[in-house]
Amino acid sequence: MSKDKNPRRVADNEAMAKLRMLKTSPQKLNLLAAMIRGKKVERALSELTFSKKRISEDVRKCLQSAIANAENNHNLDVDDLIVAEAWVGKNLTMKRGRPRARGRFGRITKPFAELTIKVRQVEEQA
Repeated sequence: MSKDKNPRRVADNEAMAKLRMLKTSPQKLNLLAAMIRGKKVERALSELTFSKKRISEDVRKCLQSAIANAENNHNLDVDDLIVAEAWVGKNLTMKRGRPRARGRFGRITKPFAELTIKVRQVEEQA
């Protein structure tokens, strides 16, 4: 009488992590996502560690979470993981304003973004 178990949203050799409400614009976050896309996870972690961008620390934490999900939840080998996909989406935008000259109002938008990282286990070719 119980419901069927939810099917996995990713393949058997993949794991995923999602980070929401990042206080940066999606355009800036996509630069970091493009930097790590398709690379081995060790290489991606080292590039994010030494990146000068402010948001790279949060992206690194999300990647580490995806690696931990792969290892602990899906029994994948960490040494064979690559960053299969990394994509960025919009989240809410706070609207703020600033008074300007002659009674006008300057609109300020403060965007938020979300990041999804998917890691995949690939076997090394000899």
